[in-house]
Amino acid sequence: MTTDTPPPRRTGRSILAVVAGVVAIFAVSTATDVVLHATGVFPPWGQPMSEGLFALATAYRVVYGIACSYLVARLAPHRPMRHALLFGAVGVVISAAGAVATWRLGPEFGPKWYPLALVATSLPCAWAGGKLREMQLRGRVAPAEVRG
Repeated sequence: MTTDTPPPRRTGRSILAVVAGVVAIFAVSTATDVVLHATGVFPPWGQPMSEGLFALATAYRVVYGIACSYLVARLAPHRPMRHALLFGAVGVVISAAGAVATWRLGPEFGPKWYPLALVATSLPCAWAGGKLREMQLRGRVAPAEVRG
């Protein structure tokens, strides 16, 4: 006789998974920014950057968004996609707050499309990271099901 009892809720682990993702994405994004400024790829802090450099920043933030969403899904005690999407929703809120805070500031904060791109890519990146984790889990489960 089997029961279909759901796993116990692990709210603390769920919160920690999302917080770990937020800390990770801030850490890797900031570290990359610092390195690119220090090596001269980006101009000195406070100086305007070209749109191409903002495109570069957007590109690595997309990669980091997917990777950190995967991390959140990997650390989640259950429902990895739900955790990844929650992380993405947090990203939307934080990115939107950044867009509002910098919207009327000078050109050193970039073109208007840049903060909008960060808002727009948060949920797709979260979905991609969660999907990677789901695919990984399916890959692990499938052989056991075949042996049955």
